Amino acid sequence: MKIYAVGGVVRDELLGLPVKDRDYVVVGATPEEMERQGFRPVGKDFPVFLHPQTHEEYALARTERKSGRGYKGFAVHAAPDVTLEDDLRRRDLTINAMAKAQDGTLIDPFHGKRDLEGRLLRHVSEAFAEDPVRILRVARFAARLGFGVAPETMALMKRMVDSGEADYLVPERVWQEFAKGLVEQEPRRMFEVLAGCGLQEKLLPEIKDVDKLEGSLAQRFARLLWQVEPKAIEKLCDRLRAPSEPRELALLASRNRDALQRASSPKEVLEVLKRTDAFRRPERFKDLLEALPIEAARLEKALAAAAAVDAGAIAAHASSPQETARLIDEARLQAIARAA
Repeated sequence: MKIYAVGGVVRDELLGLPVKDRDYVVVGATPEEMERQGFRPVGKDFPVFLHPQTHEEYALARTERKSGRGYKGFAVHAAPDVTLEDDLRRRDLTINAMAKAQDGTLIDPFHGKRDLEGRLLRHVSEAFAEDPVRILRVARFAARLGFGVAPETMALMKRMVDSGEADYLVPERVWQEFAKGLVEQEPRRMFEVLAGCGLQEKLLPEIKDVDKLEGSLAQRFARLLWQVEPKAIEKLCDRLRAPSEPRELALLASRNRDALQRASSPKEVLEVLKRTDAFRRPERFKDLLEALPIEAARLEKALAAAAAVDAGAIAAHASSPQETARLIDEARLQAIARAA
């Protein structure tokens, strides 16, 4: 039995990047042998085990054979006779198909180190075309590393889109890769790759322009879509199964973009604060302002002033809920005017 560090850990060490997760491949072992040594099985689709002390993942070397459409259409074969090169050959990109032996020796049968040095994303084999999620991974790695895509890999991805293989992408996997790429250092590169192979037009037709994206995932998603109409955003979010937080902030930005941009008088400012529920959810309002290319400081100052109004004291002296609301609005308007 031989154990090798594989994939991201080898890639990131060669790039001098912090290593987040360490994955290992075990060659020449059976599931029974792993369990006898104290490893705990956790894999559902293929044999993966957790180390008894470190809890890092150790997977038996395996091969995959296409058996259907989409990323789940694979028959997996894991056995002691599967070699390390067999296991590396099934991986997506050459930069992810390297391994390191326990003595530090680099195993690089597909020249991943050369592609790292050339800043290129290149597929390992034609088996790349069997899994459409790999297109999204290429786009995400482009966003993370700023690498270019090898011409033959871009051509292969175009063929995958044209053939309809990418139509079998599962929404949850699309969102997973899309969200990761969106918070990378160069998210624009992700969209360039998707547009280059034709997948953006199929998958994300609502997105036309990509501005500078900063902040959290929800903030970047809102900035990406703030000029898109709410119905189109809802359609996109349904298609991607987007979580509630980014969906909510994107819709809030779209529905209030004009009001946020034009609000100048105390009355207009108060109206936009109420429309965006800024008094009850000030942190979300802050996220909204940070996400959009608008004058945030003025609105933040207005919110602070208006929120300082003692609504409870006003309500105690009002004769009805209607009068309470009117008096609170008047007090907030005065506070906003003084803060301007």
